[in-house]
Amino acid sequence: MLLKGKTVLLCVTGGIACYKSASLASALVKQGACVQVLMTKNATEFIGPHTFESLTGNRVSVDTFDRNYVSQVEHISLADQADLVLVAPATANVLAKLAHGLADDMLTTTVLACDCPKIAAPAMNTRMYENPVTQDNLDLLRRYGWEIVEPASGRLACGAVGKGKMPEPEDLLECVLHALSHEKDMTGLRVLVTAGPTREALDPVRYLTNRSTGKMGYAIARAAAARGAAVTLVSGPVNLKKPPYMEVVEVESAQEMFEAVTSRAGEQEILIKAAAVADYRPTSVAEDKIKKSGGDADLSLPLSRTRDILAWLGEHRKPGQFLCGFSMETRDMVENSKKKLEKKHLDLIAANNLKQEGAGFGVDTNLLTLIAADGVKELPLLSKEEAAHALLDEILRRRGAAPAFSLDG
Repeated sequence: MLLKGKTVLLCVTGGIACYKSASLASALVKQGACVQVLMTKNATEFIGPHTFESLTGNRVSVDTFDRNYVSQVEHISLADQADLVLVAPATANVLAKLAHGLADDMLTTTVLACDCPKIAAPAMNTRMYENPVTQDNLDLLRRYGWEIVEPASGRLACGAVGKGKMPEPEDLLECVLHALSHEKDMTGLRVLVTAGPTREALDPVRYLTNRSTGKMGYAIARAAAARGAAVTLVSGPVNLKKPPYMEVVEVESAQEMFEAVTSRAGEQEILIKAAAVADYRPTSVAEDKIKKSGGDADLSLPLSRTRDILAWLGEHRKPGQFLCGFSMETRDMVENSKKKLEKKHLDLIAANNLKQEGAGFGVDTNLLTLIAADGVKELPLLSKEEAAHALLDEILRRRGAAPAFSLDG
């Protein structure tokens, strides 16, 4: 639960998209957040306060002059609790009020009293969103430090097609996690992460690849960005949503990944190679689809070595750079990983055994063993997000202090 101990003030305004806010509230609670919901009176015409009260376990505030609320001054009390304000959906009317400091209801009064980070997710008719007045109000909010989440495009409730849809709850949850899930202890650091598999073409139809899904690498990139780092994610082909708050470089082959990584490596303080890069590629790529031979003849497929990205990084590393590799094994994990650590001049290897439950491809957990020249440390079974932060913790300790674990773990 990455938001444990954090209070999110979820402000729901009067647009049809507020039905999505219920799912958002639920997702925030599942991440451990205390969610306090404020609604405008217009919002209650679309969805009832009891829905949010059931999801969050907290009373919903609507009326500034509600005399049944047991508190000092309600809007100040809520403002004092908030670690983050999220207005979702944010109508044109409420955005205009917030941009100009108007406070004529419980929601706007409370938000005006908040000095925490603020995020707004506009949702409205396309022409309303594109109106210069609305755009000026959004620019003004940005100047005051608000983060504005761009609305999505598609068919709107009014029947129009265009920009104005409220982003999906999982996208807004990611914005909150980026803002609150961790202290910004990597601010100023440039981090390059690789993730996913590569594909090595055999002909226009077929390719060689592996079972990597990219989940671990994407979790590391998100964790580093949430901690304030400037992240570059070099990704092979995956079925994962492109994460925000970072540069994403999409590649396909091992050679493309080699070029993308080596051309950017000199600018990085930390490089984490979590991708499962193909060791071999077909020696030649057929221009046309390879057809089956007559009879029962087998196909012979000559292979050539791909360029070793991690070895290149180890040989060309600049002073002060930290280089972390990954090792997926099926036997002799520690012994094989130690050899890789030494051979490729790495600072750290995050190793796992494919045969251990919870550590395979495609799952949401990982069982990492961190291996350095001076010791081995076994992590417990963790979610990939938790494992990513544990790995970054170790990297930061090793960059700034003496090794954090002994020869025996």
